[in-house]
Amino acid sequence: MNMTVQQLHVENVKHSAAALMAALAGRAPKLAIVLGSGLGGLADRVEGAVTLPYAELPGFPVLTVQGHTGALVAGKLNGVDVVVLKGRKHFYETDDPYPLKTMVRTLRAVGVEVLFLSNAAGSLRAPIGVSQLMLITDHINALGLNPLTGANDETFGPRFFGMSDAWDPALSEKISQAAVAEMIPLHRGVYLALRGPSFETPAEIRMIKGWGADAVGMSSVPECLIARHCGMKVVGVSCITNMGAGLSDEKLSHAHTLENAAKGAANFERLVIAAVPRLVEA
Repeated sequence: MNMTVQQLHVENVKHSAAALMAALAGRAPKLAIVLGSGLGGLADRVEGAVTLPYAELPGFPVLTVQGHTGALVAGKLNGVDVVVLKGRKHFYETDDPYPLKTMVRTLRAVGVEVLFLSNAAGSLRAPIGVSQLMLITDHINALGLNPLTGANDETFGPRFFGMSDAWDPALSEKISQAAVAEMIPLHRGVYLALRGPSFETPAEIRMIKGWGADAVGMSSVPECLIARHCGMKVVGVSCITNMGAGLSDEKLSHAHTLENAAKGAANFERLVIAAVPRLVEA
């Protein structure tokens, strides 16, 4: 009998979770970290690393964007068991939400409780400069879609769920404390997600500034929604790679994004490494 898309998704989560559990070999990570464009170097800091290409995990995304390797790395970071994901599927690449749902729900199925999201983003506020970091305090979904649209599976989460604490305030405060301890400048702000792949026009930037956004990108919001739906806590940090269109004379491109993400990567890695033990404290 042919399976429905939803039934296949459930099977993919089950088989991917089994493959990940086997790779973990008894480890029980409570924290997973998704690495955005240009931030994949953090995975090289994982000790005792075991690497699983996404291609070996049924239903996981097939990635097409430079700067997103498409591999899962499990091991220890600053003494803490973690899972690090090198890249994500963006909704400018696909209309299919299932690969992203498979990725996040597999993490939940193996016991991950906290999802740390990172991304490259454009700043909408002059004080939040290029190559600096911004703690995500809230988001605006301007993608024009929600990955949870359609039939709901109660085994993953409820049909309707609140998002007033989407980016966990208590855990976000722990990241702020780690930034202070490491003397790393860390801004705070609202992240707005647009679908892309084109960068915004100056008029669009003026509009979304008026909506209350502090940074703009093309990811992270879908993962946050999927994770909150299945009961995970979410925190996140944006690495600012450019000023929004019309706010500087930069020529925006993906190469420019990767170049400026690399400039902020050292502070990003220091911050995450310092914050990891705080995020799994009882």
